Amino acid sequence: MNAMWVQQKFLISKIVILLLFACMTGTFLKNFFYSTVFGLFIFASIPGDVSAALLYFDPGEVDLYRGDTVTIGLRIDTDVDECINTVDAIIHYDPSIKAIDVSRGDSILNLWVENPVINEVDHTITFAGGVPGGYCGRIPGDPSLTNVVLEIVLQSPGFVIGAGDNPSARIWVDEKSQILLHDGLGTNTSVKSQEAKVNLLPTAGPENSDAWRTEVNADEELPSDFIITLSKDEVAFSGKYFITFNSLDKQSGIDHYEIMEEPIAEFNSFTWGRADAPWVVSESPYVLVDQTLNSTIRVKAIDKAGNERIGVLVPDNALRTMSHKAMVVWYIVGSVTVLLIGLIGFILFRRKKKILENLNISSE
Repeated sequence: MNAMWVQQKFLISKIVILLLFACMTGTFLKNFFYSTVFGLFIFASIPGDVSAALLYFDPGEVDLYRGDTVTIGLRIDTDVDECINTVDAIIHYDPSIKAIDVSRGDSILNLWVENPVINEVDHTITFAGGVPGGYCGRIPGDPSLTNVVLEIVLQSPGFVIGAGDNPSARIWVDEKSQILLHDGLGTNTSVKSQEAKVNLLPTAGPENSDAWRTEVNADEELPSDFIITLSKDEVAFSGKYFITFNSLDKQSGIDHYEIMEEPIAEFNSFTWGRADAPWVVSESPYVLVDQTLNSTIRVKAIDKAGNERIGVLVPDNALRTMSHKAMVVWYIVGSVTVLLIGLIGFILFRRKKKILENLNISSE
């Protein structure tokens, strides 16, 4: 049952209540006008169906042999004419099963505030992501692939002591999960959810199956091209320069990003920072270390198969300012120059004075 059907059922229920009340009241008052008025009053007083989004798992039930893996998608349905832009959720799974990976390759979310994190102790998966332009439901004509939030890779325990005693495992969405509307106000919408069930078969399969690892190993495609955007805001990050970026990988999904701030020649005479600038694992948004913008910024997107795509940003010359090291260098150069000029002036002055003294002596 999706969110649209929930809304339609609620509307039908209200209409039925109205008709029944109108008939009962009409019989009691013998007056159709009054019965209609009372019926409309009751109809208006019934709470309307609030906006809602449905989070559900696909498939909702699956069989899994010992030691095998299965990928279950978390999908979302929205009400008609309703758009959302943020999903902040917690997924629980029973201890009788193990979450080994999360893929966001097909996700509708493209801005991740909190990357999916598997907590093996609490048996949870937490994440928070957004859609800057809003998500308004499935694309017409595509019944299955345009509402994926993320995909979870689950594994049935192997043959070890204490593992796999339960015949099934549940996966469900925490009731504290939040979904925000794309209405300019970040309004909370009601979150409905449906759990999934994994039937843990007591035996091993005819052959060991790890579909997820097979898919990752078959991924030879590079992550998609992406743009690095340089921004500065008086509120965000205390007014410091930061970059945002996002790449996609439709097969195995993006694993992580690495960032390098590579020093460039400053004023054609000075090189900022280290020549062996390292790659740093980070995420978008990223606050630049070099706030003078005298570095070439490189972002490497790496998918789960190890394929890499590198984006490059060279800050505009007009935005660059002199770095602290450059200021020190120019201060030293300036000071030495002033001292040399002063010394040369002093030497010339002494020489001139000595010449004049010799002339005076000669004239006497």
